[in-house]
Amino acid sequence: MASIEDYDELDKRIIELLCTSSQGSYRQIAKKLGVHPTTLIQRVKALETKEVIKGYRAKVDYMNLGFEYMGIVQIYADNVVEALNEMKNIPQVISIFDVTGDADCIVWISCLDREEFSETVKKINGTKGVKKTNTSIVLNVVKDPNDYLPNLLNR
Repeated sequence: MASIEDYDELDKRIIELLCTSSQGSYRQIAKKLGVHPTTLIQRVKALETKEVIKGYRAKVDYMNLGFEYMGIVQIYADNVVEALNEMKNIPQVISIFDVTGDADCIVWISCLDREEFSETVKKINGTKGVKKTNTSIVLNVVKDPNDYLPNLLNR
């Protein structure tokens, strides 16, 4: 596994800029970074090959889109691997976390309404490998994980 020390300042600046806004052409981004577009393209391709950059997509506020019921479901499982794999097949599951602590894993779910939320929690609870669940309803997302940007440049 790579380490942050494996990347130079330009790589880190590229990552930081693409994390804050990946819109714009290579030429525009290169100009902001003060490098030649070819250099930027080569660096970005290298970061993609190393799977540091895994894709580009819009950041969507699902609550503003109408998915008003979000929850964090702690899962206690008889078979953690089976439960984790089954969670991937539930469309309302945003993220799956393999964790330490009392729960064996945690899933973050997003649903349009209370009925879908209830059905999803029941589906998770009835999933093969799941022993029990503990669900918390998300009232507000104060800091979205998609907004996370580590201090790459030690500023």
